[in-house]
Amino acid sequence: MTRVTFRSLRPMLRTKDLPGTVGFWTDRLGFTCDGLSEEDGWASLSRDGVGLMVATPNDHVPFDTPGFTGALYFNVDDVDVLWADLKNLVEIAYPMEEFHYGMREFAIYDNNGYMLQFGTSTRS
Repeated sequence: MTRVTFRSLRPMLRTKDLPGTVGFWTDRLGFTCDGLSEEDGWASLSRDGVGLMVATPNDHVPFDTPGFTGALYFNVDDVDVLWADLKNLVEIAYPMEEFHYGMREFAIYDNNGYMLQFGTSTRS
């Protein structure tokens, strides 16, 4: 295999509601909208070195509902603070829980139905 350095990963999520999705990520999760083209149907968002793009359906990638079968997992420095900020503002997938594998975490759904998990290690 050719040696190539991977520099970053920026997931691209599909949405039918670009303004609502940008609003969810900026208002609820504190991301910044770094770029937006409603005409072209995309937005770029970031926070603390984490990047994400959202896009509306197009001829190349149609979209009815989220087809992503996994979740986006965010390692954060204080999951309890984030839980306190979000728990009354979002749809909860599962509440705060401490797991045997050394993570304290919770999960929510964004406005499109994508699962977002947040966790902090409980191990030193």
